[in-house]
Amino acid sequence: MGKKLEQRLRQAHFQSSHQEATINILLAAEHIRSAMDRVCQEHGITRSQYNVLRILRGIHPQGHPRREILCRMIERSPDATRLIDRLEKMEFVERQSSEEDRRLSVTIITKKGLRLLDKMSKAVDAMDKQIAETLTERECKSLSTICEKIYDAE
Repeated sequence: MGKKLEQRLRQAHFQSSHQEATINILLAAEHIRSAMDRVCQEHGITRSQYNVLRILRGIHPQGHPRREILCRMIERSPDATRLIDRLEKMEFVERQSSEEDRRLSVTIITKKGLRLLDKMSKAVDAMDKQIAETLTERECKSLSTICEKIYDAE
C-alpha cells in the first residue's frame, strides 16, 4: 500500500488492491475538483458552469443544443436547463433558435463568456502545469489509459 494513502486516511490496510486503487482514484479526483472549485469560485461560477463554457468555446462561433452540451459534460448535470439559464442571466451564453428546427434552441458562448475563460486560463493552466511537474509524459499516458479502461467498462 502507498504510504501517502495510509497517512491520508489513517488506515493501514484495505480489503484488496482494487479497493486501494479505487480510493486513490477518488482522492485524486477530489483533489483536482477542489482545486478547480477554488479557481471557479474566484471567478464567480461553478465547475459545471465552467465545463459548459469550455464545451461552447470549443465549437465557437457555433453552439450546441442542451442535450449535446449534457452529453459532453465531464460531470453530467441533472438540471442542465437551469445551469444554462444561470449562465444566460450572467450574459456568458445566449440562446438562439435552431435554423433547422425552430423548437430547438442552440446555446452559444458570448464574448463575455470567452473573456471569462481567458481570465481563468492562467489558473487552469497552473493546475495542468502542476500535473506536468508531478507526472512524466509516459505516466500521464498510462494514467489516461487506465482511467479509460475503468469508465469504458460500464
